[in-house]
Amino acid sequence: MSKKHISDINIRVELDENRVPDKLTWTAKDGGVDRAKSKAMLLSIWDHAAQETLRIDLWTKDMPVDEMKKFFHQTLVAMADTYERATEDEKMAATMRDFCEYFAEKTELLDQ
Repeated sequence: MSKKHISDINIRVELDENRVPDKLTWTAKDGGVDRAKSKAMLLSIWDHAAQETLRIDLWTKDMPVDEMKKFFHQTLVAMADTYERATEDEKMAATMRDFCEYFAEKTELLDQ
């Protein structure tokens, strides 16, 4: 019987005295990542039993607003790509990408 491989991804959140995220680091040894610094993270986990999404959304107090806009835009684009791969629904993925373009326009990301 072969042994299954287990891969861990760890997220460390350091909080200030008001319990506001001050520092985020993450480690994924199988991916070659060891205590990489980050300023924001969005984590969604599907709870099959409850049929709902559980979320952790964190950002450090020094996350610049312009970077947050880029972070959201890139996350939305990635979600459209993932949605298409997972469902093979090209039409809805294209609609999602249209929204991503609208988002970039309205947040003035196209001007940068």
